[in-house]
Amino acid sequence: MNDHAAGPPGEGASLFILSFRHRDELLDAASRAGWRAIAARRAGGVERRFIDSGAGLAIVDGRGAFDEAIGAIRSLADPAEANAAALLVLLSRGDVARLGEVYAAGGTHYLASPFGEAELLQALRFAARYARRLGGGAISRPALRQAEAMRWSFGAEGLTLSASLRQRYGIDEERLSVRSAYRLLGASDRRAARAARRRLKAGYGSTAFSHLLPGGVRVAHHLTMGDGDVSGLLEPLDKDAVLPLHRDPLTGLPDGTAARRWLASQLAGHTIPGVLLVGLSRLPMINSAYGRGGGDALLQAAARRIEGAAREVNAQAWIARLAGTEFMVGLPGAAAAELGDVADRIAAAIERRIAMAPHAVLLGADIGGAIASNEDAGALLRRASAALAEAREASGSAIRLLDAGAGEAAERAQRLAGDLREAMAAGQIEILFQPQVRIADGGIDGVEALARWRHPVFGELGAEALFGAAERAQLVLPLSELVQRCALEAAAAWPAELASLRMSINVTAADLAQPGFAEAMLARIDASGFARDRVTAEVTEEGLIDDLGAAAGALAQLRQGGCRAAVDDFGTGYSSLAYLKALPLDYLKLDRRLSQDIAGSARDRVVVRSVIDMARALGLGVIAEGVETEEQLALLAAEGCTLYQGFLCSGPVSVEGLVGLASPSPSGEG
Repeated sequence: MNDHAAGPPGEGASLFILSFRHRDELLDAASRAGWRAIAARRAGGVERRFIDSGAGLAIVDGRGAFDEAIGAIRSLADPAEANAAALLVLLSRGDVARLGEVYAAGGTHYLASPFGEAELLQALRFAARYARRLGGGAISRPALRQAEAMRWSFGAEGLTLSASLRQRYGIDEERLSVRSAYRLLGASDRRAARAARRRLKAGYGSTAFSHLLPGGVRVAHHLTMGDGDVSGLLEPLDKDAVLPLHRDPLTGLPDGTAARRWLASQLAGHTIPGVLLVGLSRLPMINSAYGRGGGDALLQAAARRIEGAAREVNAQAWIARLAGTEFMVGLPGAAAAELGDVADRIAAAIERRIAMAPHAVLLGADIGGAIASNEDAGALLRRASAALAEAREASGSAIRLLDAGAGEAAERAQRLAGDLREAMAAGQIEILFQPQVRIADGGIDGVEALARWRHPVFGELGAEALFGAAERAQLVLPLSELVQRCALEAAAAWPAELASLRMSINVTAADLAQPGFAEAMLARIDASGFARDRVTAEVTEEGLIDDLGAAAGALAQLRQGGCRAAVDDFGTGYSSLAYLKALPLDYLKLDRRLSQDIAGSARDRVVVRSVIDMARALGLGVIAEGVETEEQLALLAAEGCTLYQGFLCSGPVSVEGLVGLASPSPSGEG
């Protein structure tokens, strides 16, 4: 493949991929071409996952799964349009006859098989260009459409100005002489205009020059010669310039391009706008019953209701239609209470029945909102889109408002998910070890292997952030395997001082659900050279296990192979007792919250005592996690706990730190 011909997408370019059959192949090709790609194999929650990805381009791969792809395209169409994104659909050759359905669902581009990697990457380039233009590039098609209202023509009747151009220059006359028109320009701009006119006389069909409008807005002035007449079209070059709005033809409201410009101008003026995104529901059902004309009438009625409800609270409310069923309400200088009030009123207005002869029909509305923080217009819209997606996931019509902290957290989570694949390949994932200590003599009996991510921007990140990013990026299984392999290789190289320590490795619910997991795990242990009888597989109790029978079989195989099994974080969820009944275990780890609560009330101690007594009755050992004080340790010892883990001894440490902590001759069983 000619990499130069394919062209890099640009630094930080994000791509969202939904492929039911070929996810890994597409992800590999896109990643090698420089895209920061996030891929999914299932359509569940696809709208929210696309918005969270921050991508300006989405692929829906319908090869071999056309019907599932159509549903996904419909889910992505509105958020893609609202966030100025392109939607590339991949099709099997036999499905090309159904392209009309792809178009109707909301696809913007398509590529039909058979195609090679080079063709795919070129298709991505075309779609990415479309997305850049849709979002307001330097010379973007939306900007040109907006500029068309600021135009003039010169013919037999003289030079005729559009209404918006007259308004911009403060001119009352509809027609001017050429001499009078030149006087509207500065001296240098007049020279540029005359040079452009000479080019037309010399035979150029079209040409252009740039100049300033009153108020300092710079425009490109496009001149075209046709049938002896000359016309001029003014295109804004200042992306944040306030210019006549481009309107949605159905509702008469400003459209998505105008909405993004409005937000940019508000932020540039140092106001703090609030944004609501209103998503209408039940419209496809109404379209089926009453036809497209009926659906359009409902959209128009809904637009009037949204506008009226918003301006009841704030006369300065600014309303636009972003996409098919999505509207934006902008509130200059809004506080959270006002944002919530407007959302409530809009929801109530939309949910009143609308007359549709011979019946009255009922629409629904989901609403998401956010107040600007330290971000640009695109980031603010993405945060509001994430809130709307969250509202849609709730049952019935719902309202969700994301505060700045939630938005910052979402941005950070999105960045981590995008960076994770590269981090795994680049060796940024490290293994630390936290000691497990005998209460009786303070000797170290074993360790828990814990993953850490040395992120170049956010610094050291723990396992919770790491696996949270993996879940968003659909990388939980590859990450879990990487952590297990790295931990085993590190432990196999331990010095003699650590030769008798056991090691606990975390195993996820997703691991246990994989066919053949136990065999693969035992093979990894053997390949590392670390002894099987020194390994404990710890199942995190918060990672709910759907198939307890399959999990029990996998753990039984591990135990038969010489490993031990434990349940981690015991006592935090509703499945604890079910786990103890179904899973073959050697010990349980008491969740840190229970360990720390033991120093609280008498009731807290009764709970901890009951858990320890139950474990002992089942023949299980108990390790208390999260022990931080001598008081907690003494109370746990009094209740019969024999091992602990926590900052009272040490946090997670490197191999060198572990050697310094280890007793000369650790012994005992975990």
